[in-house]
Amino acid sequence: MPAEQVNDFFSRKFVTGKNVMMAQIHLKRGAVVPEHHHESEQISNIISGALRFKVAKEEFVLNAGETIVIPSNVPHSAYAEEDVVAIDIFSPIRYDWLDGSDHYLRTKKR
Repeated sequence: MPAEQVNDFFSRKFVTGKNVMMAQIHLKRGAVVPEHHHESEQISNIISGALRFKVAKEEFVLNAGETIVIPSNVPHSAYAEEDVVAIDIFSPIRYDWLDGSDHYLRTKKR
């Protein structure tokens, strides 16, 4: 899978099946994923680093080896406390990632 450099602090590789998408995410320390929501249920597993999540009104830090499930249409955001490698799984597929309409990610975020 080729890597896509989404912005200066965020790159990803992803593959899709018929109903599910799996992505390898790379965030540089200080990267911001702005608050957003989507139809897809999301499972995120942190491979390395530390990622601060805000999900609805709860805030917490996930470290290497920890996993979160974010339900469909729940607002969430993230901040990379350290350089992060994560695996994200989405169902249904994130079509905004496929067609490039995920504008909230495509500007310099730090």
